[in-house]
Amino acid sequence: MSRDFILPDLGEGLTEAEIVAWLVAPGDEVTTDQVVVELESAKSVVQLPTPFAGVVEALGGEVGEVLHAGSVLLTLGSEVGAADAAAPVAVAAPVAVAAAAEPGVVTNDSALAEESGAVLIGYGTRQSTVTKRAASAPKRFGRRSGGSLSTGGSAPSTAGGSTGPGSNGATRLDAARRSPVVSPIVRRLAREHGFDASQLLGTGHDHLVMRRDVESFIAELGEPAMTPSAATSAAPSTSSTVTGETPSPVADGEGDRRVPLDRMARAAAAHFSRSRREIPEATVWMDVDATELRGARRQLQEATGERFGITALIARFVVAGLAKHPALNASFDAEREELVYHSTVNLGLAAQTPRGLLVPVVHGAERMPLRTLRDAITTRTDEAATGAFSPSALTGGTFTLNNYGTLGVDGSAAIINHPEAAMLGVGRFIERPWVVDGALAVRTVTELTLSFDHRVCDGAEAAALLTFVAQCIERPVSVLAEL
Repeated sequence: MSRDFILPDLGEGLTEAEIVAWLVAPGDEVTTDQVVVELESAKSVVQLPTPFAGVVEALGGEVGEVLHAGSVLLTLGSEVGAADAAAPVAVAAPVAVAAAAEPGVVTNDSALAEESGAVLIGYGTRQSTVTKRAASAPKRFGRRSGGSLSTGGSAPSTAGGSTGPGSNGATRLDAARRSPVVSPIVRRLAREHGFDASQLLGTGHDHLVMRRDVESFIAELGEPAMTPSAATSAAPSTSSTVTGETPSPVADGEGDRRVPLDRMARAAAAHFSRSRREIPEATVWMDVDATELRGARRQLQEATGERFGITALIARFVVAGLAKHPALNASFDAEREELVYHSTVNLGLAAQTPRGLLVPVVHGAERMPLRTLRDAITTRTDEAATGAFSPSALTGGTFTLNNYGTLGVDGSAAIINHPEAAMLGVGRFIERPWVVDGALAVRTVTELTLSFDHRVCDGAEAAALLTFVAQCIERPVSVLAEL
């Protein structure tokens, strides 16, 4: 019996990943939870383990190929030796197919006990009798070439065919249709032009609605295909707006070099732009005497014989502060015009990795004592050294802590990690002259900077959280009352 290993749901609108490296080959025998492939999504490189054992029959794609969530990643046959086992001399009863154990997964009852318990959301198996792709089937995506993806042919036609003159493309919409849509950006682009993207029949895998489908339909409507931000951005005041001319890009100078953005850089650029475009952020900051914090850290390490980092201590102060000021652990739902106060603190940790700036998340930080929180932060820090995170490690953040002091700077006008409502930045720890009890002294000082979404709270609430964290740093014993 053959089974398909399905590409998992990558979370937060990520619907595709590129194959970076195969760690197995057809004919290899693999065990449950053995890592078989490295994939690059728009956020990170992840290593995926197989949820069951068997012999590799076929790989779902070549290195450089892009696969969508739900695609077959790997086909496995029965384990070596299983075919030689003596079969019982009896007529086999029909196998009952169980309900999907998780999204996109169907398996029989006998297989449930054999599969991994470490299965990710939307990541698992489905039983299949026909496992290998037909040799004549066209490739949906080709290899990366010159920084772009070739499709290996023209896009398939959509249901209903092309519309005739004067029809404005309306026949391509079906109110009863609910096609999957590649991303929230594509949904928004369609909504700004007056239609629902899911009512189109997409040209992607399993009729996935791609951006090209929406732009094609907009062209049939005879409207300009604006970017999602075009409706809310201010009109440029250049003369080209009046004349209708498109301004020419700056010509390349001698020695100029063009570097195409990779998948992660493109995603980061879009994320930063969205945050600046949608969030009316404000910033408050203050200098803090951290001398007592360093002393408390030294005493804690001497008492326990364990190492505690400054980031872990400040993180614990932040979690305690968010319990007192939950508006900063919230997000703004622009579509419904509602505030969403999150029940858990999923603490993001801005990290510079070999693959760029990422924000791995410690989930459920409000339930963690200091030692547990320290260990969770250490795990994320170790993962940041390679930039290889599990998909869940980069999703669901509700508040971000950014220790940019490690970069040698005191402050930063940080970009809030959309859709979160705030980010706390910590500058470098340096010795400065400081007034203590009316006299000058040399103290260890740092700068705290809190950027916040002005839609979720006013400056007084943000300042209250900032001063609480500052008080904990200046007098660490004061946080005992909050634990």
